[in-house]
Amino acid sequence: MVAGDRGVAIVTGASRGIGAAIALRAAAAGYAVLVNYSSDAAGAASVVQDIRDNGGVALPHRADVSDPAAVGQMFDRAASLGPVTAVINNAGITGNLIGDLVDVPPDTVRRVLDVNVSGVIFVCQEAVRRLGSGTGGPGGSIVNISSTATKAGSPGTWAHYAASKGAVDVLTVGLASEVASQGIRVNCVAPGSTNTGLHAAAGMPDRVQRLNPTIPMGRGAEPDEVAAAVMWLLSAEAGYVTGAVLPVSGGR
Repeated sequence: MVAGDRGVAIVTGASRGIGAAIALRAAAAGYAVLVNYSSDAAGAASVVQDIRDNGGVALPHRADVSDPAAVGQMFDRAASLGPVTAVINNAGITGNLIGDLVDVPPDTVRRVLDVNVSGVIFVCQEAVRRLGSGTGGPGGSIVNISSTATKAGSPGTWAHYAASKGAVDVLTVGLASEVASQGIRVNCVAPGSTNTGLHAAAGMPDRVQRLNPTIPMGRGAEPDEVAAAVMWLLSAEAGYVTGAVLPVSGGR
């Protein structure tokens, strides 16, 4: 296997939903893609097969992003395809529950922060080591996936999750300033309500539909619409954009 025309893109949490849509678009844009997953091996294999069926290059790779050693191994696997030039931090969890913050078990809080905050930090750290011109890297782009849940804080549903995504927004801005001189752009896409399995996994499969009346455009996003925003931030057209948090939320 050899890298695509644009190098290698690592997409975390890419076995389904927004991550899968990003992986497919990245492959179509000319990247070889490392499809990261934590537990859904079948989903990751399906995404990889879709990419290959369309003439692209992809590998699945299981790694828990909250484990720094596993993150390093993930980048090593991606490097077998060629130079890594794009990293998309999509992996994120809610803890699979909905309710008031006071009722969220401590272990759930810790796990959500481990994946959604520490995991993003660990992946960004390794990306800077590999991509930065100061260490002989090719430069490139990091896109973090946040959420517009940070605006109101998701009271009564996912306040712990919203807090974790607020950290991602702040990290994006700070890191973008640190590494701009190393040829790395760091941006963030903040989806609003999106039609993925995230809500069903937390026990509320109709959540997006119930929120539709609060969205100016009257509907939730499709994963591919979020992926399109990610691809723009990776593109040369966004070459002077760094430190941005781009909402993809239908106006909500």
